[in-house]
Amino acid sequence: MKHKLISKLLLILAACVVLLLFWAASEHRLRPAYIGIAKFENKIKGIDGISAASLAKVKGDARRHSRMLRSGFGLWGKAKEAPEANFDDFVEITEIIPDAILEIRYYSTYNFVGTRIDGYLQPTALLTRQAADSLRAVSDELLAQGYRLKIYDAYRPQRAVDHFVRWAADIPDTLMKAYFYPNLDKSVLFEQLYIMEKSGHTRGSTVDLTLFDMATEKEVDMGGTFDWFGEESHPDHTASITPEQYANRMILREAMLRHGFKPLESEWWHFTLANEPYPDTYFTFPVRDIR
Repeated sequence: MKHKLISKLLLILAACVVLLLFWAASEHRLRPAYIGIAKFENKIKGIDGISAASLAKVKGDARRHSRMLRSGFGLWGKAKEAPEANFDDFVEITEIIPDAILEIRYYSTYNFVGTRIDGYLQPTALLTRQAADSLRAVSDELLAQGYRLKIYDAYRPQRAVDHFVRWAADIPDTLMKAYFYPNLDKSVLFEQLYIMEKSGHTRGSTVDLTLFDMATEKEVDMGGTFDWFGEESHPDHTASITPEQYANRMILREAMLRHGFKPLESEWWHFTLANEPYPDTYFTFPVRDIR
């Protein structure tokens, strides 16, 4: 009788432990604890507070460990999330580059479609950690020259690309033609590869950006607007831009190339991390705050 009672008590205790683990496994509960530990470790080392890069890493660790706990460390099956829905290796750009300026065009209505794009739930910008770290190196270099980075777009979920495809197929919808493609018939957007069914942005290591001059407090003049459909957007286009505008494009381009990004030959604002960590994965999670 006594052994049966002990067995029951042990089973109840085990059940309580499991329930406690599930309760504690919430990322929102783990995160403050992890941040507190990191700050305490820094204090022992004589460091006040925690850097943006370390904070992003700690938050990522909390997110990963939360999922490990909730999946029983894999003992009772894999996590339900498909790989393309997993944002564990992503960070918000402003966590790594606090002085980056965000103007997320696809969250707004000022874009070539004229409406907010599917999948953009908040006006934030996400990148894989590797891409964000490399972009931080670009930012550090350009800050020394008097420039901040201004971000138009970064990670783009597949549903956003699908939205572009639906819009491009709807030929009569030319709401924003005067602003972004006045010299093109909308019917050629697929043929001329302005719109495609897959985008490098969806792999998480591509960013669209420009420079912000801290002295003038204005965007640097690149001789053309973001998302302009035309040859004028080619980085090496010189026919209708000034030498100064071309030089400005090269300041951005050369800094990006020095820190591991590769350009797109049809868009001066578009760069992809050459050694991107997910070259074959097209992610599906929405753009939102993941802190």
